[in-house]
Amino acid sequence: MNESRAFCPRCGDPVPDRRGEGGANDPLRPGAEVDICDSCYFDDFEFIDAPDRIDVRVCAQCGAVHRGRRWVDVGAQDYTDVAIEEVSEALAVHVDVDDVAWQVEPEEVGPNTVRMHCYFTGTVRDTPVEEQVMIPVKIARQTCTRCGRIAGDYYASIVQIRAEGRTPTTEELERAKVIAEEIVADMEATGDRNAFITKTTETDDGLNMRVSTNKIGKKISNKMVEEFGGTVNDAETLVTEDEDGNGVYRVTFAVRLPPYIPGDVIDLTDDDEGPVLVSSAHGNLKGIRLRTGERYEASYEEGNAPDARKLGERGDAVETTVVTVEDERSIQVLDPETYQAKTISRPDYVDDDPDTVPVLKSRAGLHVLPDDV
Repeated sequence: MNESRAFCPRCGDPVPDRRGEGGANDPLRPGAEVDICDSCYFDDFEFIDAPDRIDVRVCAQCGAVHRGRRWVDVGAQDYTDVAIEEVSEALAVHVDVDDVAWQVEPEEVGPNTVRMHCYFTGTVRDTPVEEQVMIPVKIARQTCTRCGRIAGDYYASIVQIRAEGRTPTTEELERAKVIAEEIVADMEATGDRNAFITKTTETDDGLNMRVSTNKIGKKISNKMVEEFGGTVNDAETLVTEDEDGNGVYRVTFAVRLPPYIPGDVIDLTDDDEGPVLVSSAHGNLKGIRLRTGERYEASYEEGNAPDARKLGERGDAVETTVVTVEDERSIQVLDPETYQAKTISRPDYVDDDPDTVPVLKSRAGLHVLPDDV
């Protein structure tokens, strides 16, 4: 480093020539070309700019931290983690310091106070510098907007899961709950703190779910119809007015699942071609004829609810012994109740020489079911 003919504008001592080395100018004279000497520079040097105290508002229920005008999920394990993060955000290091390193040692001095002992090292003007600061962090436990709404049973939408002419199955109800939880989790992952499930209630005829937004209600309803078939209708109810006089509406989504589900065995009215094992209730109902094994699909007008009566379910079938395969269209089996040999229709999904077959006995007679659909 070469001596220059420049002198410190404060004390008059000569200063090294730092042009081209990124030396700092006199902070009291912005834009000045002349450097001040090291002694005068360090007289005013502040390594760390730190607040005297940090106040943190933390939700006692979910651990969210209030920042600015909103609550933020920080994913902290405890209040010490929150204090460390808040201190990190509040500290500022002088711009001229290179090779900065720091560490923090939290000290819990009470249920609501954490002292943060911060140690800093660095280099400025080829001189090692270090500093230690202690910042008290005060924790204020409050209730965030989201938890307050949950505690107050707030909801903006109702999802009703029902089925036409029957009670929804356990699988359908459990799937509705899982769908709701997945939707809420996905929305929370994107930072949406307004997404939550207020209450889930099983009723004699289905399931009622209160959720925080209409968006969640619509997604749950559409997903149920996508997986199980059926329809969804929505209706608005005026519940109050906001401060500007605009109406605030609560939306009810009514999901109506199909009357029949895969695995049901039905007997179609005004149809003499035999029972049908339902394979799908999406769009038009589809299935397999138990007399012949042929594919069945309801007409467009009938949709997923053709006029029929339910004979039983796939789970009602029992294995019975095959006495003989008589021909391409008939088979003789033992009646699972009377153990008498009976000749019944042989659908084309029955093998040529089976030992046993699953059969369903109903008011329509005895029918062989396929091993799978």
